[in-house]
Amino acid sequence: MTRRYAMACHFAGAVVARVGDEMSGPALMLAGYAVAGSAAQASALLAGITAAAAAGGPVLGAVLDRQRRPGRLLAAALTLYAAGLVSILAGLSRLPFTVTVAIAVLTGLLGPALSGGWTGQLPRVVTTDRLPRANAFDAMTFGLASLTGPVLAGGLAEALGASMAVVASAALIGSAAPAAWSLPARRPRGRQAQRGPLIGDLAAGVRVIVRNPRLARATLTSVVCCAAQGMLTACLPLLGERALGAAGRGALLLSCAAVSALAANAVLARFPRSVAPDAIIPAGALVQAGAFALAATARPAALVLSLLLAGIGEGPQLTALFAVRHREAPDALRGQIFTTGASLKITAFASGAALAGPLAGWSLPGALVTAAGVAACAPLASLAVPDARLPCRTRTPHHP
Repeated sequence: MTRRYAMACHFAGAVVARVGDEMSGPALMLAGYAVAGSAAQASALLAGITAAAAAGGPVLGAVLDRQRRPGRLLAAALTLYAAGLVSILAGLSRLPFTVTVAIAVLTGLLGPALSGGWTGQLPRVVTTDRLPRANAFDAMTFGLASLTGPVLAGGLAEALGASMAVVASAALIGSAAPAAWSLPARRPRGRQAQRGPLIGDLAAGVRVIVRNPRLARATLTSVVCCAAQGMLTACLPLLGERALGAAGRGALLLSCAAVSALAANAVLARFPRSVAPDAIIPAGALVQAGAFALAATARPAALVLSLLLAGIGEGPQLTALFAVRHREAPDALRGQIFTTGASLKITAFASGAALAGPLAGWSLPGALVTAAGVAACAPLASLAVPDARLPCRTRTPHHP
């Protein structure tokens, strides 16, 4: 397979899988509410499939790193995830709700395959000199998915019913499996060492993240920013209701962030080496902090501007985070580092949303100012990481 063909397969698969993933959350919420008639049960489905991703990420990444052809395991994970979505839908009307939630939890364990699992394979489909630009394009697939996925889910639910929206999201995710299957194999080493137990690989991945200062700073900053992003997301229905006239309009503000993130990453892809990724990550956090503070004014024009600014900070920050991970992660642990990072961010986002919900009910401006403060603290938190690299084998280890 030529590099150009492999790169085309990678990005085509990433786009359809991530669009399907962004569709699945709203579609499940709508289907759960339509079938069960309860907002609490609908949110329980989403919480189950999201929370499980935090636990499944490190294990999935470690298993991917142990494969000679990780793309085939990735394809299996995508197929099973799609099947899980269909099983959740079928269980809503046929099984006890607790069983359906359990299926959602099991399905969610494979969720990081759609994010870190894909991105971790990027160095195998592009040459080193093209990796910075490919990073920007890869980050753009997340922005494109977050822009189109919810819109497709809402449109299909309105036209054909919420159940068809779930089926469509599963079909998109499953259709990415052939692209994953065709990803290049890992380069053989001169002498393959006998692998130890899986728990050893998990511990090694954690050590790399913790003991590598640049990787630790990038991870910590992005995780704290994700908590702030979760807080903003939890405030959007109230913002829509109070500033835009309807709670549902608050969710449309996310489109502003997605559009500006795409535009900012397009510029970054044109000039991939213009700014060091280690500088972009904290700068992106400060831009987001300013955006969240501006949103606290709850004025319509200011809200639109604040979400546009948030996207300008978030999009390049994600690209820079990928660049740091690719640069600092040893090849033998790359998949685990990407999926572990994705899991940490998912957990932080959910925690921020859970914290901001009650806080927004008490004071909406207070919740948004708190989100701004959390984002502003992200670069400061990374200063707690020592400059010296602690003893840890992070470069081409003989024993992965």
